[in-house]
Amino acid sequence: MLRQIGSRVQGLGREYALLFAERGAAVVVNDLGGSFKGEGQSTRAADKVVEEIKAKGGKAVANYDSVEFGEKLVETAIQNFGRLDIVVNNAGILRDKSFARISDLDWDLIHKVHLRGSFSVTRAAWPHMKKNNFGRIIMISSAAGIYGNFGQGNYSAAKLGLVGLSNTLSIEGKKYNIKCNAVAPTAGSRMTETVMPPELVAALKPEYVAPLIVYLCHEDTEETGGLFEVGAGWVSKLRWERTNGAVCRTASTKMTPESVRDEWQQITDFDNATYPQSAADTTRHLIGILSDLDGGLGGKKSTKSTSSSSNGINVELAKAAKIRPSTFTYGPKDAILYALGVGYTTKDEDYLKFLYEGSEDFSIVPSFSILASQASSAGIFTGGIPGLSVDVTKILHGEQYMELYKPFPPNGKLTSQARVVDVLDKGVGALILIDVDTYNEAKEKIAYNQSAIMVIGAGGFQGSKASPALKPMVKPPKRAPDASMAEKTGVDQAAIYRLTGDRNPLHIDPSFAAMGGFKQPILHGMCSFGYATRHVMKTYANNDVSKIKAIKTRFSKPVLPGETIQTDMWKDGNRVYFQCKVVETGVPCLTGAYVDLYDGATEAKVTSQPSGGSNMKSNAVFEAMKQQLAGKKDLVKKIKAVFGFEITKDGKTAAEWTADVKNGDGAIYQGKPKSGKADCTIVISDDDFVDLVSGKLNGQTAFMQGKMKLKGNMMLAQKLGDLFKDQAKL
Repeated sequence: MLRQIGSRVQGLGREYALLFAERGAAVVVNDLGGSFKGEGQSTRAADKVVEEIKAKGGKAVANYDSVEFGEKLVETAIQNFGRLDIVVNNAGILRDKSFARISDLDWDLIHKVHLRGSFSVTRAAWPHMKKNNFGRIIMISSAAGIYGNFGQGNYSAAKLGLVGLSNTLSIEGKKYNIKCNAVAPTAGSRMTETVMPPELVAALKPEYVAPLIVYLCHEDTEETGGLFEVGAGWVSKLRWERTNGAVCRTASTKMTPESVRDEWQQITDFDNATYPQSAADTTRHLIGILSDLDGGLGGKKSTKSTSSSSNGINVELAKAAKIRPSTFTYGPKDAILYALGVGYTTKDEDYLKFLYEGSEDFSIVPSFSILASQASSAGIFTGGIPGLSVDVTKILHGEQYMELYKPFPPNGKLTSQARVVDVLDKGVGALILIDVDTYNEAKEKIAYNQSAIMVIGAGGFQGSKASPALKPMVKPPKRAPDASMAEKTGVDQAAIYRLTGDRNPLHIDPSFAAMGGFKQPILHGMCSFGYATRHVMKTYANNDVSKIKAIKTRFSKPVLPGETIQTDMWKDGNRVYFQCKVVETGVPCLTGAYVDLYDGATEAKVTSQPSGGSNMKSNAVFEAMKQQLAGKKDLVKKIKAVFGFEITKDGKTAAEWTADVKNGDGAIYQGKPKSGKADCTIVISDDDFVDLVSGKLNGQTAFMQGKMKLKGNMMLAQKLGDLFKDQAKL
């Protein structure tokens, strides 16, 4: 048997409750019993309806709580009837005033009852409906919300808000058999008495509305996400209508207020209009617009194009284009998300190195470099530069080359400069070569990327077929692989990787993937690239990111999330050739690939005490600590530990100090511990160290924010306070 919550039962609410009860539903009748302005309170209104229902043999109980406390209404239903199937959000008040006279109270009260009240009751009911795999929800909206009405700015905003909420709930509730619809009734009630003549109030009876509400809540009704007007026995469904509109720019001209003005007639012409039903409809439409930018405004060929061919390609214009530099700011959170996106898990032997910012050797996967590169070249294919007017739906990532000049620090702000270095005519398409140089805040070049992008169908412009600028692929040796590593990707791998910045719906939306000819969303090519980088780095570099010098690959075939990537590797000197295939199908996905390694262990890591530390601010602190220790030899007995300090500048170790508060009378000196390994080593920047000692920076906060890293016995760090106690005056 259905259960129903009706709200505000003097008029429409009463009629809903009576009809539901007549049809066999057990009803919770909710009403505060106040005036239509939301003033006062009485139990009489709800009690009277309950009495009517029971007099006819029906089941009903009253509830007098405000809809703000939705859980109390739902609790009443569960306690009395054991379950909840239907919610009719009908609670409402009026505080009509012209916009200039609406007070904060007038606005807040209307939204508290209409919008927040509906949210509160529905949120409380939602888990019960999910558990039962059944639910019917009605949001009572209003013509004032749909069309607006003088003196009802607060009311109309809340009522249209209910329509938006209903639309979203219809989407989220679909897999749980929860249907949600919005209804805008017109009927005589306490509220409409203020805006309608008496004879019309009398004629528009509530019983001409209630049958629609009951029908939409029936278990056989499939309607969801609808918006209906109802009154006087008339029922109508509404939908959005959209003009065909106009494109107010071309690939080579900007959109301006004047271009909008010139196309206004077409923008507002509803002849041959369309009827969008979802946000996805709009997205697909916009993607189609982007793919047809060279078609000009209104579907006519543009006479303003600067392309020298019918394919929208002008090589010299593209190469001469000045692309604005882009910035990419990141922190440990971004680096960890990327590591998760390319397959790192807590099951990996040394996962802390890539997944925990507090790790003493926290590192960023070298292929992370692509994120800054993609940010720089993102606008090239959407009319961003002259000479490249192409169909963005025909773009494929063909090849990728990457050079790394130093490891990425945990935090950074990178600047990248992209340029088109060549466009090759491959017949079936155009191969666009984009070079991107990436610099750190010190203006040091830390990475270089080259992306080879194929645009299917854009060939035939009589251009060059080869270019010395293209980084060549290589074939692996003909012998059996020297090493292999296979790893299953997660079913949500593409969903995770896209959060790093590549939001192409091809990798998440099944309907969009189907448009591209794929049975399901595919994995990003650069995600597979990241897997291969990890495999080579683990096998031949002991996961030392500083050893990776360059990476090159071609994207041959896509990988589906959940499939297994196997990387076969051949080592020859400092070059590791590799090829990846999908284990389940045996089809190669990355080919012509290699990783070049740097000589030696690490060029980027400090292997000896650096010079130039004489201007470090921390030096004064350590000198003062020397004097303190000389006068307080009891500290040795109290602390009993050897501390090592690695003081950094710009992410690099710039000075090392030892505080031996364990042996003899104790000693503080520059350099590594003379007695062997430190019991606890503190890694911290010069500025942060001074703030830490002076008390400006809390030690626990510094550790949690990654400003201070600890090696060895971390618990000993608690004794640093005794060592620093007299340094605050510095």
